[in-house]
Amino acid sequence: MSRRILITAGASGIGRAIADRFLEEGDEVAICDADPAAVAEFATALPGTIAEVADVTSEAQMDAFLSGLESRWDGVDVVCANAGTGGPAGAIETLDYEEWQRCIATNLHGSFLTCRWAARVMKAQGHGLITLTSSTAGLFGYPFRSPYASAKWAIVGLTKTLAMELGPHGIRVNAVCPGAVEGPRMDRVVAMEAAARGESEEAIRQSYVKGVSLKTWVKARDVANSVHFLASEGGARLSGQILAIDGHTETLAP
Repeated sequence: MSRRILITAGASGIGRAIADRFLEEGDEVAICDADPAAVAEFATALPGTIAEVADVTSEAQMDAFLSGLESRWDGVDVVCANAGTGGPAGAIETLDYEEWQRCIATNLHGSFLTCRWAARVMKAQGHGLITLTSSTAGLFGYPFRSPYASAKWAIVGLTKTLAMELGPHGIRVNAVCPGAVEGPRMDRVVAMEAAARGESEEAIRQSYVKGVSLKTWVKARDVANSVHFLASEGGARLSGQILAIDGHTETLAP
């Protein structure tokens, strides 16, 4: 029996990998994303899916998307609150307040809006799984990336709290904490950090590997496989867990 899977920021990167993984199992997938071009490409490549443009920081846009989805599906089995942004890089005294707010809003407020809807729908049906995308930056201090680290630590707190709040209703809540995931997003992060620290991009790339026991980066598929496991029979008793998919990060310090 196919499941109904919702993924925010699902048109590319980790979200797209999660979508692909569930589609391989014959599940129904709906995604939203703030990037119209990525949504159009997703819809063309994967006909039969639901793909709409929606900014997770906009209550109006999310309410419209989610209410429309609810009327089409009449329930949901897995919700992946995956949307996030890297935010600015730099010493705290150099950061712009508006950039700080945008980082917090996308990572944390977007998760709130997604989980608020998921909780109501899943309580009514008596079951469900919510996964939130945090980061290894939600487990360690992360110099020169204070907005991102703050938001991702908050995701861990939200996960633990919702697991307690929703568990009695048959709803499981877990967070995945990817390490440095290969792809265009991390390419942009590396360039940003290199500029903020006055170092070369190669030095920044090596710093990520140096702090990981397996000395490797992560692939989006690795994260997708972990989310798929949480939704499987094997993960049926896992809730309130913070699952690092990172090759064991030892430190994020330079």
